[in-house]
Amino acid sequence: MTVRNLDKIFEPENIALVGASERKGSVGRTLTQNLINRPQGETFLINPNRDKVLETECYSTVREITETVDLAVIATPAKTVLEIVDDCGSADIPGIIIISAGFSEIGPPGKKLEKKIEKIGKEYGLRILGPNCLGIIKPSSNLNASMVDLMPNPGGITFLSQRGGLGAATLELAIAYQFGFNSFVSTGNMVDIDFGDLLDYFGRDPETESILMYIENIKNAEKFMSASRSFARSKPIMAVKSGKHKESSHLIAPRDGIKVGLDEVYDGAFKRAGITRVETMNDLFSCSETLAKEGLPRGSRLGIVTNAGGTEVMAVDALIDHRGEIASFDEETIEKLDEALPADARPKNPVDIGRIATPEHYREAVEICLEDNNSDGILCIYAPMGLLDPVKTAEAIVDLKESADKPMLACWMGGERTGKGRHILRKNGFSVQYTAEESVKDFMYLNQYAKNLERLLETPEESPIDRSPPKYHIKAMIERIAKDGREILTEVESKKILRTYGIPCPEIHVVRSVDEAVKNASKIGYPVVLKVHSRDIVRKSEAGGVALNLCNQQAVRKAYEKITKNVKEACPDSEIEGVTVQKMSVNEGIEMFLGCKKDPIFGSVLIFGEGGIKYDFDDVSVGFPPLNQNLAQRLMQDTKIYSQLKNEWESSDIAKKLEEYLVRLSKLVIDFPEIAKLNINPFIKTGTEFLALDAQVKIDKGLALGSPEPNEHLVIEPYPRKYIEEWTMNNEQTVTIRPIRPEDEPLAFEFFDTFSEETARSRFFRPIRKFTHEDMVKFTNIDYRREIGLVAVLNEGKEEKIIGMSSLSIDPEEDSGEIAVVVGDPWQRFGLGEKLVDSIIGVAKDKGVGYVRGMVLENNYPMLNLLGKLGFELKEREEDIVEGIFKLS
Repeated sequence: MTVRNLDKIFEPENIALVGASERKGSVGRTLTQNLINRPQGETFLINPNRDKVLETECYSTVREITETVDLAVIATPAKTVLEIVDDCGSADIPGIIIISAGFSEIGPPGKKLEKKIEKIGKEYGLRILGPNCLGIIKPSSNLNASMVDLMPNPGGITFLSQRGGLGAATLELAIAYQFGFNSFVSTGNMVDIDFGDLLDYFGRDPETESILMYIENIKNAEKFMSASRSFARSKPIMAVKSGKHKESSHLIAPRDGIKVGLDEVYDGAFKRAGITRVETMNDLFSCSETLAKEGLPRGSRLGIVTNAGGTEVMAVDALIDHRGEIASFDEETIEKLDEALPADARPKNPVDIGRIATPEHYREAVEICLEDNNSDGILCIYAPMGLLDPVKTAEAIVDLKESADKPMLACWMGGERTGKGRHILRKNGFSVQYTAEESVKDFMYLNQYAKNLERLLETPEESPIDRSPPKYHIKAMIERIAKDGREILTEVESKKILRTYGIPCPEIHVVRSVDEAVKNASKIGYPVVLKVHSRDIVRKSEAGGVALNLCNQQAVRKAYEKITKNVKEACPDSEIEGVTVQKMSVNEGIEMFLGCKKDPIFGSVLIFGEGGIKYDFDDVSVGFPPLNQNLAQRLMQDTKIYSQLKNEWESSDIAKKLEEYLVRLSKLVIDFPEIAKLNINPFIKTGTEFLALDAQVKIDKGLALGSPEPNEHLVIEPYPRKYIEEWTMNNEQTVTIRPIRPEDEPLAFEFFDTFSEETARSRFFRPIRKFTHEDMVKFTNIDYRREIGLVAVLNEGKEEKIIGMSSLSIDPEEDSGEIAVVVGDPWQRFGLGEKLVDSIIGVAKDKGVGYVRGMVLENNYPMLNLLGKLGFELKEREEDIVEGIFKLS
């Protein structure tokens, strides 16, 4: 389930409160007081031991209520909840909030009870929030179905918190700062409704302007990623993720009996999904305010203006800590500042206007800095010192905000003396902080959000990579290895997999005698490397099984004998199958690590970072298959070593080649759910090429011997190649019908340019306007789990041309979908429209959709005739619109 019946929880008419009470200080009394005074709908109180509670009639059970009830709120002992949930199902109450604690958070007995509740909920089709939650608050409808006696001001923020106590404390703080809320939701143990469901619901809610989350763990990663990616383009989504470290994450897992996953993986997931991750709960609301007030920066270069030495030092430290850059002002800017400011000023960034400066000096400095194109934002710092007045200085710069083409943030340090200045700035649209460090963080969160949007909106280049390497001989090899009882592949086996996917490895020869070793070394060319070859030995170096930089026959002979002797002594029970001979490759810079692993929450993930003996999780970034070259580049950019790598490489072609190998690795991971872990370390640059010097693959024997679903290990659906087909039109021209790709954006622009006014109106129900890049991304860069676009592509020599398009958008209920189809004017009347509708119906059936519907203008007779011919049931929906429905099950 996703958003089905969530409106019954967040917009209920009638509510039943099970556990109503008059006892002072009890949860039941707080809930009763919060609910009985609602301005709309009825609240029915349930308490089998009382006739009345707070002068309101009580029922013994929800089954006694004769009126329709949308929502039941349960606040009774855990042992009673199962029966109450069953009663709610019998009484056709679709929504339930379980406030009660005593479930999975207390250990196995509570977990068992929670599982029973989950089972009953599924049997009745109930939507359940909790258990062990605080409840919900919806200020716009004056709904407080929570154990908190607070009502925030209405506003645009929806706040989702996994922990009730922390959520309540943060809510109270946010109210003190006068933030307005659309909704507050405490998720609790998420037996049913989880973050993915809530993101889907509030992402569609026009009253929600931004979504803030406190997260400890994700229950359903696929749903979470899909919902986040779907709405992050249209509204900011921000999150605090706690349990970042080993010492804190273990506090979550035992308590709830859940899997937590590595923090680096969560970090990568948030970036891929377009979620801005912040460090603290205070940052969550500060960042929300900043995003509401500021435009987005083009980059991370910050200009700083201050009146007090020391403040700029703190600001620069914070900027570097958060991987920002000090803007380098051009000479013209520096000269203007030098002329405008007093003699004791520093005219370079960060700009210190000096002790004798006036508010006019401050304004002029800010105005000059705003004009410099080498900065992406300006931070105005004020500290109470000298003769500079905080109020007059604030008043001097407020009008610059309106015309600024970049973020303009303020830090007015101090207490009461500077408070009025802060008030003036806030009133005029500034994001204002008390410390320079906090302002810098706000700027970098803006930059992070801008980068996340770029990820979601960018169009990748056409990839030259073979998208379907031969793989079945590799699958057979992995199955044989699993049948042998092994999990770790040898270096030879591991590199065979890499070579199949076009990831370069040194030529490798397995030899079984010293003479063979010498012969192959001479053939390869010196210097060479010798390594023991044994399926029983994983750590070859520790066993004395590696010899490097062997430059002649004598060295090879000596090394061969030494390796066999060392290994027999270190691993007497291991079978030595030979020795490998490889060319000794010279690394020309930083050693890199490429790999993948299975995360318990997010499945297979890709890893890039510094390799060699320095490999650890201090400088790695985590990505998610599928990758294109843009995403591969972002994966590299998220590491500290990326700038060093760029400095080492003379040509951008080198970087593109590395991106290509990351894309190939992504394809490998997609094709092999059997791979539990893959390490390429080190991966080096040698000349204009890269080489995987060592590689190790670990397999999941259960999956290798079973029949895993193709994409069960992925949280993001890869390109669905199974929907590709060739088809011949009535004019004998053959087209390829295939799912659309992000790379198709230029072709889609050309396709839309072929539309006549009539065709455009038939497809979009209005005259077509000029499409923007952001518009086109919605057609081409899609989530294949929830929508599919099929394009008919005509090959004209080396050029491709889109001539038709159909689409399926699956609604969150997952039992229906909306379809649309359009054919370019020059290719109409060749049967292509019928084929595209038929193909998209096939996709819908494959995805388990119950029925599809399409909207057609009442005067679009060709399409109405086509839908009727195919068996659609046609109904007038509204003026000028006919709805066609086709049942698939």
